[in-house]
Amino acid sequence: MSIKRVERLDSVVIRFAGDSGDGMQLTGDRFTSETAALGNDLSTLPNYPAEIRAPAGTILGVSSFQLHFADHHVLTPGDAPDVLVAMNPAALRANLGDLPRGGTIIVNTDEFTKRNLAKVKYAVSPVEDGSLDGYHVHPLALTSLTVDALADFPLSRKDKERSKNMFALGLLSWLYTRPTTGTEQFLKSKFGSKPDILEANLAALNAGFNYGETTEDFAVTYEIAPAEMRAGTYRNITGNTAVAYGLVAAAHLAGLPLVLGAYPITPATDILHVLSKLKRFGVTTMQVEDEIAAVGAAIGASYGGALAVTPTSGPGVALKSEAIGLAVTMELPLVIIDVQRGGPSTGLPTKTEQSDLLQAMFGRNGESPVAVVAPQSPGDCFDAAIEAVRIATTYRTPVFLLSDGYLANGSEPWCIPDVARLPHNPVIFATEPNDVDANGDWVFHPFLRDPETLARPWAIPGVAGLEHRIGGIEKADVTGDLSYDPDNHDKMTRLRQAKIDGIAKTIPNLVVDDPSGDADLLILGWGSTYGPIAEATRLARQDGIHVARAHVRHLNPFPPNLGEVLRAYGRVIVPEMNLGQLAMMLRAKYLVDVQSYTRVRGLPFTSVELASVLTEANVNLSGVTR
Repeated sequence: MSIKRVERLDSVVIRFAGDSGDGMQLTGDRFTSETAALGNDLSTLPNYPAEIRAPAGTILGVSSFQLHFADHHVLTPGDAPDVLVAMNPAALRANLGDLPRGGTIIVNTDEFTKRNLAKVKYAVSPVEDGSLDGYHVHPLALTSLTVDALADFPLSRKDKERSKNMFALGLLSWLYTRPTTGTEQFLKSKFGSKPDILEANLAALNAGFNYGETTEDFAVTYEIAPAEMRAGTYRNITGNTAVAYGLVAAAHLAGLPLVLGAYPITPATDILHVLSKLKRFGVTTMQVEDEIAAVGAAIGASYGGALAVTPTSGPGVALKSEAIGLAVTMELPLVIIDVQRGGPSTGLPTKTEQSDLLQAMFGRNGESPVAVVAPQSPGDCFDAAIEAVRIATTYRTPVFLLSDGYLANGSEPWCIPDVARLPHNPVIFATEPNDVDANGDWVFHPFLRDPETLARPWAIPGVAGLEHRIGGIEKADVTGDLSYDPDNHDKMTRLRQAKIDGIAKTIPNLVVDDPSGDADLLILGWGSTYGPIAEATRLARQDGIHVARAHVRHLNPFPPNLGEVLRAYGRVIVPEMNLGQLAMMLRAKYLVDVQSYTRVRGLPFTSVELASVLTEANVNLSGVTR
């Protein structure tokens, strides 16, 4: 056997693609875990079919998983793959347009049958007609190779074929010098009660790895050195998992039990899944019959003195809107996690979008202000969840945490924080009367507000002497009696708004990254646009463009200095995965003519795309490239 050459790379982007039953998400997840264990920085982009049971072998049924890993800091899952693993013609057809010329294609030729080709309108196989001549193509009979490797196993051919994803994983692990020990342990844990299935998957994994060693199809293997990262203990984490862990940490920091009222909805369901396994940390999860019941259960838990959370996506927010308004007028803490997806209606349920900002801000009847916070990366979902809980419990208000499908399902290395350094925010409940009535007697007034936060007291039901009314009908200031008085309603409406506005006093100023100090161009983002914007800014600066960058976490209220920042630049560009919702809010509030750059494709921005936007804006701003 000839010794194969080893080539060092600084980064690579791999996309696994196949039918929804081919195990591409598992393959990508396992490759990611092994990559994280080696110390590479990484970012992932899973892409699921929108239909639960799309016809096999069709474009609608294609599932993919993209991973970008490197020996340096990674900001995005990659603009385009360097390597495409296509398990069938549909996977090739759906993803070939994203692969640059000169890229590598590993294709499972066993699935390129006349029938499968016809499903995606290939008259002849592209592997044979020369249409892939601009790529490095490795046509491999992955299914047959897997079945042959499992010839001695007492399984049906169909069951043997199911292990082809493990064969592909083994091959790619060899090609990019990834270990397989973690995957072997994973398989033992997953299939320990099914020894035949376990041994077959282990054999397929090892067969794929060994095939790379022995085949003439691959003459080079690749190494990517670990990235330099700050000291600490790391784990790979998705945004949904980070949200769940952040909520648990926040509950403990506040000294509260955590109650989650949830109805499963893509792409938020994993928050329910993760929290349901954490009962030992004082977590109660309720999977109820619909979205309205979910938010109702959460509000009831909040009234009972728990940290109340309800996760959902855009359609669920629409159903929850009346109850969220109830929490606004009752002035109870409530965290609503909106994992945004493509809309309207069912829309693109497995794709990402940022189109719920205005719904979170205004999607309720009456004047019903809430706080809005948005994380910027999968790992940052942990810190954003803690911040949402701080605001909700301190100010007795509903808070929207606006994640999205890109953050929720994507992953990155996360440095596990020192719990002792997390911000403690203990909640103090009302335990005794707080005011004196006209007769000089001590009484409890449920709307006697804290002078600093304007928050009303949080009184747990059943405490003697703290009886008070709750409900959606307007209450009188201080006393909490039912009130239809016009002036009282005006006052309570303004007090609720002032309470939200006052949150800005505890929000840090917006930090602007402007190393040159003389930029006249600012790119401003929110949510998951952080990575593409940061990478685009880096590319633009390499080309000599002076550009400043800032990212908004708090969307209601805004950071105190946001208006000052906007007015300091000649042109402000706001990229959003909607039709310009934040831009609309900024124009309305600050009277600054910000420039929208919008895409609603169900996919995150690419850094090259945004870098070209910055280049064009710089030319238009100065007349010549600086």
